[in-house]
Amino acid sequence: MGRRKKGRKVSGWLILDKPVGVTSTHAVSRVRRMFNAQKAGHAGTLDPLASGVLPLALGEATKTVPYVMDGEKRYLFTVRWGIETSTDDTEGEVVATSDVRPDEDDILHVLPRFIGTIDQVPPAFSAKRIDGERAYDLARDGETVELDASQVTIHDLVYLGSPDEDRSLFEAHCGKGTYVRAIARDLGRALGTHGHVTSLRRTQVGPFDEHATVTLDQLEAMDAPEDCDSFLTPMADALGDLHEIQVVPGDAAKLRRGMSLLVRGPTAPTHGEDAYAMDGDDLVAIGIVDYGKFLPKRVIVPDHAV
Repeated sequence: MGRRKKGRKVSGWLILDKPVGVTSTHAVSRVRRMFNAQKAGHAGTLDPLASGVLPLALGEATKTVPYVMDGEKRYLFTVRWGIETSTDDTEGEVVATSDVRPDEDDILHVLPRFIGTIDQVPPAFSAKRIDGERAYDLARDGETVELDASQVTIHDLVYLGSPDEDRSLFEAHCGKGTYVRAIARDLGRALGTHGHVTSLRRTQVGPFDEHATVTLDQLEAMDAPEDCDSFLTPMADALGDLHEIQVVPGDAAKLRRGMSLLVRGPTAPTHGEDAYAMDGDDLVAIGIVDYGKFLPKRVIVPDHAV
């Protein structure tokens, strides 16, 4: 028999408002401890210098993480003009400077170049892998890191004004794999100067936005791990882009045993469509429709599910 896992079987999403100075990994550890949860993970790393939406999955909700990570994201960020750093934020060493400061007309003129599907070179200090090694590990060891450009999608990039000639504020709405630090770096270069991010806040990840967030202080104020459960969001909220299938308890039991289920009718999902099955408010399984049959790919095991 396997060793019994420590902690409670509790499942659901916690939409954390991560503070500046805390790594995503440390945030997961703290939340897992406060919930006394057996299992926890996050959907999309947020840099230590960044704040904002960090969706954390507890228990069976970890099976829905890919659907959140693939979602669109929104960021508010500040660019400091005239300085480029090795990390493209305030943590790195200054590698280039310029006396040029862009005005509003200059900025609005170049923004269209950054909207749509574009090629973007990730920052040297990023989680991209080179021959199995993380780029940021190689960069910290003093190696020269050269990363290939990747195609990313930026749905919108909005100029929000400049509090002074050295700084400008922006909002980005982008797809998976986009680096805001790279946007700041490339904006600076396109404007004939340099730039790096001085503040960054993520306001949305997939279906979750900052209006649903919980702070570490709120969790720490709870008297017992069970009291934290009131902050959890249902697992199915991560699956908003998938087709929902309502099933009866008998069919739910079959799906949890890995059996397929016939889905018929005018509202049934089409062949090849991803879908999920619900027994009332309980998530049962996530799968795909194959010629009128729902085939479960991920089965949700009931616990103290939310």
